[in-house]
Amino acid sequence: MTVPGIGYYSALPIASEVGDVNWFPDSSHPCSYAGLTPSTHPYEAVSFHGPTTKTGSRYLRWALVECVQAHIRTQPESTITQFYNRLVKKKGVSEAKVVAAAKLLKVIY
Repeated sequence: MTVPGIGYYSALPIASEVGDVNWFPDSSHPCSYAGLTPSTHPYEAVSFHGPTTKTGSRYLRWALVECVQAHIRTQPESTITQFYNRLVKKKGVSEAKVVAAAKLLKVIY
């Protein structure tokens, strides 16, 4: 709950869905567990990235996107908010929220 944007009622589903963080070897594995990573499609020597995989806990994804929205509203000068604002111009609001949620989950880890 010390991360801005995460309150008591959003920390509970995150903690219950993730469980013990020592189970993950690095910060990218919780994002994969939550389904916040892009899908990859290899073709010969090139790999293409598609939409998010969404294989994982939908409750964890939902809680993290809600936390990102609160974080953006309350912390206008944070690095996640600046990252989100850059992505909105390129990718749109909904995709920027998902990518910022993955970044927030890496910070939580």
